[in-house]
Amino acid sequence: MSWLPDDFVHPALVPLPGGGHHLRPIREADTPLDHPAVMGSRERLWTIFGPAWGWPAATMTYEADRADLLRHEQEIAAHQSFNYALFDAAETALLGCVYIDPPERAGADGEIAWWVVDELVGSKVEQALDALVPRWIAADWPFEQPRFPGREMSWSDWLALPPHPGT
Repeated sequence: MSWLPDDFVHPALVPLPGGGHHLRPIREADTPLDHPAVMGSRERLWTIFGPAWGWPAATMTYEADRADLLRHEQEIAAHQSFNYALFDAAETALLGCVYIDPPERAGADGEIAWWVVDELVGSKVEQALDALVPRWIAADWPFEQPRFPGREMSWSDWLALPPHPGT
């Protein structure tokens, strides 16, 4: 059984309130913007995602990031998982990402996490994203029990949960 209904159509563009930024599914072609965004915020991102995901590695090369984004693009096309990039209006800067994944831990039917680049921490853009994501998931995604690790529960508490049945 798939984790999403067969007829589910994922959103292609999600504007943030204020009109200056939007989310869209990430693509391999976004590597020139993604790699500097991730590596420029790598130390902080590691403190958030490192223990759970082992990401981003200190040695992540441009080519490794390109391969990772190609994998994400293919997973999005197959509805296996979703990575939405946060862009400025002209898509000249990648400013963060939102991950929407099948559950790895028991008690949820989807797991959602997100981040912004260091220079946006505490900004109105980060606040808008923080407010948008749970509302967007509730309105546009077919989850009954979404989980927001690192937000509604700590990553260490998430890691302590039993595996989701079927993983």
